[in-house]
Amino acid sequence: MAAAMGAVIRRLHTAAAAAQPPRLTKLALHAPKSVEVEFADGSSFHLPAEFLRVYSPAADSKIRSVGGEKVIFGRRHIGIMSAESIGNYGVRILFDDLHKTGIFTWDYLHHLGSNKFSLMRSYIRTLRKHGLSRDPQRRK
Repeated sequence: MAAAMGAVIRRLHTAAAAAQPPRLTKLALHAPKSVEVEFADGSSFHLPAEFLRVYSPAADSKIRSVGGEKVIFGRRHIGIMSAESIGNYGVRILFDDLHKTGIFTWDYLHHLGSNKFSLMRSYIRTLRKHGLSRDPQRRK
């Protein structure tokens, strides 16, 4: 019984280790337009400010609820003002629309980078579906 339990624990431990995203080795802020991240597995991603703002992990008062979906729009020209390290697990990004409540963990940045094209396609489809634009609204 103890041997079987040990085997189960080893399998769970191995599966958990395999599921861990690679360790972050570099984060470079290229204000105001993007963030570049590199991971120990050799993967590297260039993440534009608009993409990061749209996929910010924080609830935000500037999100429009359209048909029950939360949609951020009009952020094509958003800029990054600064970034602040949060412990050894993430970064808080301050955007020029003053949004700063989202903490991008290293795991989340890896997810965003790995899925950047499908996420951006999905975002653009959602905007089209609701008749919204990536461009900011004109002031009257």
